[in-house]
Amino acid sequence: MRRLQIAASGLGALSAQAPPADPVFQAMRDEIERARKLSLANLEAPYFVEYVIDEQESFAVSANLGGLLSRRRERFRAPDVHVRVGDYKFDNGNYAGSGFGGGSRYDLERFPLEDSYPLLRRYFWLLADSAYKSSVEAISRKRAAMRNMQQNELLNDFAHADPVKSVRPIKRLVLDEEQWAGRMRTLSAVFTQYPDVKNSGVELDVSEGGLHLVNSEGTEVREPESAALIRARAVAQAADGMSLRDAVTFHAFDAAHLPSDAELRRGITALAENVVALAKAPKGEDYSGPVLFEGLAGAQIFAVVLARNLSLTRRPVGDGGRGGGTQNSELDGRMGARVLPDTFDVVDDPTQKEWRGRPLFGSYTVDREGVAPKALRLIEKGVLKNYLLTRQPVRGYEGSNGRARLPGSSGASAANFSNLFVSTSEPVTVAELKKRLIELCRTRNKPYGIIVRKMDFPSTAGLDEVRRLMTGQQGGRPVSLPILVYKVYPDGREELVRGMRFRGFNVRSLKDILAAGDDSAAFEYMDNAAPFALVGGAGFTAETCVVAPSILIDDLELHPAEEELPKLPVVPAPDMTR
Repeated sequence: MRRLQIAASGLGALSAQAPPADPVFQAMRDEIERARKLSLANLEAPYFVEYVIDEQESFAVSANLGGLLSRRRERFRAPDVHVRVGDYKFDNGNYAGSGFGGGSRYDLERFPLEDSYPLLRRYFWLLADSAYKSSVEAISRKRAAMRNMQQNELLNDFAHADPVKSVRPIKRLVLDEEQWAGRMRTLSAVFTQYPDVKNSGVELDVSEGGLHLVNSEGTEVREPESAALIRARAVAQAADGMSLRDAVTFHAFDAAHLPSDAELRRGITALAENVVALAKAPKGEDYSGPVLFEGLAGAQIFAVVLARNLSLTRRPVGDGGRGGGTQNSELDGRMGARVLPDTFDVVDDPTQKEWRGRPLFGSYTVDREGVAPKALRLIEKGVLKNYLLTRQPVRGYEGSNGRARLPGSSGASAANFSNLFVSTSEPVTVAELKKRLIELCRTRNKPYGIIVRKMDFPSTAGLDEVRRLMTGQQGGRPVSLPILVYKVYPDGREELVRGMRFRGFNVRSLKDILAAGDDSAAFEYMDNAAPFALVGGAGFTAETCVVAPSILIDDLELHPAEEELPKLPVVPAPDMTR
């Protein structure tokens, strides 16, 4: 490592030179050239080097019942350095120990915010040194682990990608913080008019930033990322102690395009009324039969049941010759099989910027691996045609289609969708869907059918509830809870019920869709790698959108929650109207 120390000692002289036009890119380029020459005696040299910086400036404020709870403004840069040793066929990746620092670590504290060329180079130098030492250790351990494995057809460890040059400006965050803090106070005060709401809150989160990426293949990317959201949450408690919660989120690319105060107030008022009605509603009972997912719930079902199964996860090599414990897609190995009725098509299109005059939340130009995406037909006439892929080869697929949107495990990236469009060639009106639901119940001598109008996805559940739901899952990926569930009687009358859970609901259930509506709901959300896309459950998020119709599924099972209920408060809540 002496060569590195000697080369680094010359960095001080760089500060006297004229600064480069783009210090970040220039520091990345120069350090990549030096990192490619890294070597230790009798060990592999790097064949691929990549520097990534995630940059974000954010403002967040939360309020409850007219008073501020928290307020913060933050700016940070988070680096990620990848040094791959070996070659594209066999390297240190796809190993359970990849991505964990095994070499010397350096106390670098936070990454520099200023574009100081000498300072950036020093940080990149030390980060690459650590990454290289970890990589040579990982590839050695991986070889040892693979001696205990049966050598069948081996997949390459990394895929080639054509160099991409895409440099777009990253903006700084500009907004009136006092004005937004005042708006959150005012909006949170809506809940003072609902004494049956046990707990509530309204929060604003606005960020500007983006991704810097340079790799040894020649790719150079600066991709802006911005998002603004207002989320309101509310909890009420039924007479038997059951907690009922709901949330509503408003998304935009920046604070200026968030909804008006009047629209926000309407949404928060509806939220409060929902949880109050749920607390007064009767508890649901066991049900097996047709279920109509109407409006927003239709798009949510495609998000949680289908979209999360459209990417494949490769099982990494583990110590002792065992593969790592990753959860794979329910659609793995089903290429060419029917997964939806033959009237359905599904397309993922990050290049489409708007839909029916509204901006699409999931659009992007380049993914986190420097690959430019194109529109991708995933399902055609009900038949699975493709998966969401990254540069990590999986069985049957060698290259990426530009869907690396989240950090993954074992040194890999995770695939995710962008703007997912679900369409049907034989739509019917939503009124017709309800009519068919009632007719099915009459034919099967059922006293009522079920309509779901909202799912708990992304979930605002607590960790204890998530653990219970994960434990009670019967095969496949867990499906989030239905929040707004209605019994529909033969005369068309509806009754809200509470405390319901799905049983045995998985991607195969979607083959039993009987009909789809002529409506389309655009469901936007911040996805992450956590179960149920749990809000705050992961450090990285990806902006996504699902556009899908209402759907009627032939046969699903729901059952009431079976858990110990908390006791009611000992004394009534204080009067908030004074």
